[in-house]
Amino acid sequence: MEKVNGTLSRYIAEFLGTGILIIMGVGSAVIADGSIGALGIGLAFGLTLMFLVYAIGPKSGCHINPAVTLTLLCIGHINVKDAILYMVMQILGGIAGAYIVYLIATGKADFNMVAGFASNGFGVHSPAGYSMQAVLLTEFIMTSILLMAVVTTMRPGFPLGFAGVVIGFVLVVIHLVSMPVSNTSVNFARSLGTALIEKGWTIEQLWVFAIAQAAAALTVGVVYRGYKYCSYKMQTI
Repeated sequence: MEKVNGTLSRYIAEFLGTGILIIMGVGSAVIADGSIGALGIGLAFGLTLMFLVYAIGPKSGCHINPAVTLTLLCIGHINVKDAILYMVMQILGGIAGAYIVYLIATGKADFNMVAGFASNGFGVHSPAGYSMQAVLLTEFIMTSILLMAVVTTMRPGFPLGFAGVVIGFVLVVIHLVSMPVSNTSVNFARSLGTALIEKGWTIEQLWVFAIAQAAAALTVGVVYRGYKYCSYKMQTI
């Protein structure tokens, strides 16, 4: 993902990209009514992200995730102004995408919001009943893995044109592991969008995903800077 400087078109790309990711990913869970399973939902998220890396990557860098933007801010690949505006547009895109899924889903006469809107949660709201601590740890680890995939594609010598493939399929595998635990977030814009539609407990539990993902972003950013520093020092010896 290239170093970016803010322009209106880049901000719009982040809004549209995040919205499309939510429509396709959350839409696969809500509209397909669980019939495609974790693999199908994971593929919907991963393949959509893969497409978006190639579609809007040259324009905005295709962050479409506040954790990605925060990591790239930490390592100096985006400035503070752009980072803030990127995250604002990602959150707005996530809300818009979730609302579009809601409009489609409620077009079915027997749609039942009580059955869930693919929201992220813990305890009784975890798909398999995982605790808050388990969800917090899972989201931290899975977000860190996604972010490591992102920064890996930025290193010199990484095969040109393969970033979307790597990041997309990593997101697929992340869903296979974490869907039973938290319904898989690894993207606060995704969690906030569905929470604002479903309301209630979803909003009350958002803090877990915000903390886990922010911690993952800062950790990966610090580790990446440390790695770059150590590599530089080794070259100068």
